[in-house]
Amino acid sequence: MKRLFIAEKPSVAQEFAKALGVNGERHDGYVESGDTVVTWCVGHLVTMSYPEKYDARYKKWSLDTLPFIPTVFKYEIIPDVSKQFKIVSGLLEREDIGTIYVCTDSGREGEYIYRLVEMMSGPKVAQKDRRRVWIDSFTEEEIGRGIREAKDLSAYDNLSESAFLRAKEDYLMGINFSRLLTLKYGNEITNYLKTKWSAVSVGRVMTCVLGMVVRREREIRSFVKTPFYRVLGTFGGIEAEWKAVKGSAYQGSPKLYKENGFKERADAEALIAELKKTDPYEGIVTEISRRKEKKNAPLLYNLAELQNDCSRMYKISPDQTLAIAQELYEKKLTTYPRTDARVLSTAVAKVIDRNLKGLTHFAPCASFAEEVLNGSAWKTIGKTRYTDDKAITDHYAIIPTGAGLQNLRSLKETSARVYQTIVRRFLAIFYPPAEFDKTAVTIKLGIESFFSNFRVLTSPGYMKVFSGGDGNVRGGNGAERGDAGTLRAGGTEIDSEGNEHGGDEAAPKIDLSKLRKGMSLPVQKLEVKEGETSPPKRYTSGSMILAMENAGQLIEDDSLREMIKGSGIGTSATRAEILKKLVNIKYLSLNKKTQVITPELLGEMVYDTVMASIRPLLNPELTASWEKGLTGVAEGAISPEEYMEKLTGFITRRTAGVMNLNNKTTLRKAYDAAAVYYKTAAVPQRSREQQGGSGTKKPAQKGGSGTKKPAAEGRTGSKKAGAAVQV
Repeated sequence: MKRLFIAEKPSVAQEFAKALGVNGERHDGYVESGDTVVTWCVGHLVTMSYPEKYDARYKKWSLDTLPFIPTVFKYEIIPDVSKQFKIVSGLLEREDIGTIYVCTDSGREGEYIYRLVEMMSGPKVAQKDRRRVWIDSFTEEEIGRGIREAKDLSAYDNLSESAFLRAKEDYLMGINFSRLLTLKYGNEITNYLKTKWSAVSVGRVMTCVLGMVVRREREIRSFVKTPFYRVLGTFGGIEAEWKAVKGSAYQGSPKLYKENGFKERADAEALIAELKKTDPYEGIVTEISRRKEKKNAPLLYNLAELQNDCSRMYKISPDQTLAIAQELYEKKLTTYPRTDARVLSTAVAKVIDRNLKGLTHFAPCASFAEEVLNGSAWKTIGKTRYTDDKAITDHYAIIPTGAGLQNLRSLKETSARVYQTIVRRFLAIFYPPAEFDKTAVTIKLGIESFFSNFRVLTSPGYMKVFSGGDGNVRGGNGAERGDAGTLRAGGTEIDSEGNEHGGDEAAPKIDLSKLRKGMSLPVQKLEVKEGETSPPKRYTSGSMILAMENAGQLIEDDSLREMIKGSGIGTSATRAEILKKLVNIKYLSLNKKTQVITPELLGEMVYDTVMASIRPLLNPELTASWEKGLTGVAEGAISPEEYMEKLTGFITRRTAGVMNLNNKTTLRKAYDAAAVYYKTAAVPQRSREQQGGSGTKKPAQKGGSGTKKPAAEGRTGSKKAGAAVQV
């Protein structure tokens, strides 16, 4: 009997064929040699059927046919790839095939792709010996291990159930709620925007993300800047900031904005005038604290962290980052990209020297890899915070394999830069912490106190891995820039991107070791520094991905936040696509140069419509709890029947509730309130500045989707209708 290996893509099948030594004749859609056959899908081959395939009456959108909840779901072969389906299905059913190795991507979606094909093939397939290959990279060693350790396919039945339920959930919510809201409110939106057709496309994840962006934009618009005035002093080369602490004449004064600033400039200037009368006119060092600080290398990349860094450093969108990460994975350069873990597994930690040895041939980082191998840290990495089996569900963090370096030549510049970013993050975990000397100084002038903080990098530790030899730290470091010995004066703080905040003109370098308590320092300057409160920042494509991953932080209820910890909104495999869909259907706008996300007028109108009808769709609590439920099904803690019962109950109740609403007048007011920020045919344009917002003016709104079938209407998994069912 022969073995059949089914990969998800032709390029992956090629790697399996190479690892298995299959050099036989290449047939149409598969390759065969001796007792081994290798074939492939081309992504999804099977999809869920449109409602009209159940009954012709569902083709016409009508409130009378809602909610649409089939008792048995129908599926069909995607026409564009029907030829490859017949090839794969034919091989599955071949009499001489005794063992089937499922080699689709090791995740929920990969599982779903294969199970659909098997479901649509003959019944005898399920009676064969079927084994699941679960791997983290496409190196020959990892492929060989995956085949040797392949478990019976039934071990992944719960994951399969979770995958089918996820598809049904997206399908049912997309079709029912999009039809429902379009029929109920579509004409109002169409008339308001003066377009031919406006569909209200909603889904459990995409609508929640839309809500996050719109709420943030409205916070920015309603934000009122508050000026405040700080008093800074320079004493013997030390720049320090005044604070109204205990003993100050201004402690608890209503004139203060905060302890380090006044509401009015005149009060700050009055303080300076009083200070200048001090006799003797000199600062006295009253307190000095010195301490050592260590900062460890950041954890390894998961997909969300990588997408965030690439958005920030290279200004590429999350879906572009995912495509690059997938390319690096398929070219054997890195491990599986769709992971939420940021640590290594114990098994991988034991053989991590393989990865390191391979990197000694990667010129930009070869010296670091060699230095690590010459040390001992790699031998004990399994006992550090960078290895944690409990923090891993399906896959460990994204790391370089050390293999596939011959494929670097075929990479585009951005892909090569992303690869190097992953490599540097990986190598950094084998280096010691960066070390700093931190000094805090308190200086008194009369009864008033001034404060200054200094941070000096004394040993770069892991940070040198991110240095290109020119003193500049490369991206993804999560640490401070600067050479060893650089002084950070004037209370300057340094954020995770290496940007300085809170300091003013840098003070000259001084010898802090000579500073003593009781020392007198000449007053060189006293000045008022004006500041103002800042509005919330808009999301970038990268920060949105992180916000989706960490959706629990947006939930106020402690018990619910803990319940969904680790699940977030969407999955690592779907978040980028969700964001891309929202941009494509004109709900959100993405600035390609800055990667900043803002809403479009249509998106705001949909937000207001959902807010007035099915409000839970906008909240992370609902979205994350559904995802938590899917995880529970995958882990065997929740039965598929229980999950489906809750899903259908939610859809039925919400559908009935919307049908009884009478709120179109209220919605018109909400549309008017949003439209003043956009140039439309319906309302005059007003700038963001006029409305208390910030940033540039919005471009003209082009209107709705212009199609009679909204983006939410479709079939999960279809190549042609892949953007159809919104998740």
